[in-house]
Amino acid sequence: MINAAMAQQAAKKDGFIAALDQSGGSTPKALKLYGIPESAYSGEPDMYRLVHEMRARIIKSPAFTGDKVMGAILFERTMEGEIDGTPTAEYLWKQRGVVPFLKVDKGLADEVDGTQLMKAMPDLDKLLTRAVAKGIFGTKMRSVINAANPKGIAAVVAQQFEVGKQILSHGLMPIIEPEVTISIADKAQAEEILLSETLKQLDALPADKQVMLKLTLPNKPNLYLPLVKHPRVMRVVALSGGYSRDEANKILAANDGIIASFSRALTEGLSAQQSDAEFDASLAKAINDIFQASKAA
Repeated sequence: MINAAMAQQAAKKDGFIAALDQSGGSTPKALKLYGIPESAYSGEPDMYRLVHEMRARIIKSPAFTGDKVMGAILFERTMEGEIDGTPTAEYLWKQRGVVPFLKVDKGLADEVDGTQLMKAMPDLDKLLTRAVAKGIFGTKMRSVINAANPKGIAAVVAQQFEVGKQILSHGLMPIIEPEVTISIADKAQAEEILLSETLKQLDALPADKQVMLKLTLPNKPNLYLPLVKHPRVMRVVALSGGYSRDEANKILAANDGIIASFSRALTEGLSAQQSDAEFDASLAKAINDIFQASKAA
């Protein structure tokens, strides 16, 4: 059963979603950007301990509250961990007023038809059952579009919605994320195809169901307005996709009704070497800038 207070915040509240869900493959890069090189740790347990400490430092920072951070996406290990003795998702909601989401995909399959589907998730039902028990509100899963290939994009969107229905059956809110790579030459054409395929899938959903969408910031401002206004969509959020924070915020502000869900653009400039005062000030500025861009949109 979807938590009504969390649903109200996810659907209506000003703010953005912090993506704190770097997984095994992207964790070393996230730590390196944070000022911790691979030579500073040995093995996965050490790596995950350090990244959990980084995430806990972000979550506990004074500016990281539901006033401006509407939600946060967690990695599975982060959900299973604790902050000050409290399970992470419970800490987020009860101590910080931030809606907890969980990344559920297991990475990307090899490219076919210019796109990368999600790898199979045979244990998804078990993970979703654990997520419900941990107080998670919704989920996130990512596919990638590398070319304006109609067949490939249709397959990506169909898979996303198929898994989305499985997630809905557990009483969780799926964030559907078919990311368009920002560097491709035919990005604008890919986005037009993605819009069309997404509308088809939304129109086929039962009238009493909603999903959230996480999309690359489009080349054409307000291209995704039909998705923002669709009755089957609770919220449309945007990923930064490799844009700098300033660039992402500028593009975001030109797209009505879309809020941010940034990862690298949120943590840009944060460092393990910063004092708590320096860290908190840097994060507060990032949060405020992203909040203002989301509000402007």
